[in-house]
Amino acid sequence: MKTPKYLVPDLYTADPAVHFFNGKLFIYPSHDVESGIPENDNGDHFDMRDYHAFSTDDIENGTLTDHGVVLDVKSIPWSGRQLWDSDAAQKDGKFYIYFSLKDRNDVFHIGVAVSDKPEGPFVAEDAPIKGSYSIDPCVYEEDGSHYMYFGGLWGGQLQRYRDNKAIECGHEPADNEPALCSKVVKISSNMLEFAEEPRDLLILDENGEPLKAGDHDRRFFEASWMHKYNGKYYFSYSTGNTHFLCYAIGDNPYGPFTYQGVILTPVVGWTTHHCIAEFKGKWYLFHHDSRPSGGRTWLRSLKVVELEYNSDGTIKTIDGLME
Repeated sequence: MKTPKYLVPDLYTADPAVHFFNGKLFIYPSHDVESGIPENDNGDHFDMRDYHAFSTDDIENGTLTDHGVVLDVKSIPWSGRQLWDSDAAQKDGKFYIYFSLKDRNDVFHIGVAVSDKPEGPFVAEDAPIKGSYSIDPCVYEEDGSHYMYFGGLWGGQLQRYRDNKAIECGHEPADNEPALCSKVVKISSNMLEFAEEPRDLLILDENGEPLKAGDHDRRFFEASWMHKYNGKYYFSYSTGNTHFLCYAIGDNPYGPFTYQGVILTPVVGWTTHHCIAEFKGKWYLFHHDSRPSGGRTWLRSLKVVELEYNSDGTIKTIDGLME
């Protein structure tokens, strides 16, 4: 698959999370709707309200099975609005969706919902995960342990926190100061809580210095994703307002990570959000753009393209405008 393929032509879907469950590839995207809210930097026009789950056993030539709505904002006891990005995990025969949602005070937290089947339906816990904040949970599993990566600037509210505590006036650091980091935290054995305090996931430049807040082409903005290739950990993310998908490589799940380059150049539409998964011996980049909706950034469409590595383990850059 050398050119991208759109996956869900009849729904606007974005922010994919992809996992191999029960012999099939399961895709958990967010679900875009026409909200009627004017576009702004806080992302109020991204007023998503439910999740569908999709599955396939042939990502290149097969079709997706739509399992319907697996979690709805109305069924979440603590819900306010804006059911943003999610991820999924499994343990001991149970399946979990971790989701971004604003509470009734318009503050983002991360919740968890549970099911006996990867296709749901999922039942949400009564409250968000204690100590959680911001958006875009990604869950990485290794040797029975699960780690969550999360955070997003601007509408994702990450700038409102320092050292896991809310600050009075949320702001980004000055351009010459270290950039705000994605957060990483180990999940407890029951999969419903944090097992520790979230830590900064540090991204270093070629000189071993933390990326600066003013380095908008490389610094973290949102859309954390973790995968492992040839014994190395690959942390990938979006730069947000400059619209790149970038990656950094480290030696353990906590980092630090050293910046390597661009995975995907800007697509049609403001946001870039993705995941990376291996399936049947090939690696794939799942992402989205707004081309089918005529460039309306809040109505995005899920797509996939093969991802390739160079001999030194770096990733070949993909043209975001390629059709």
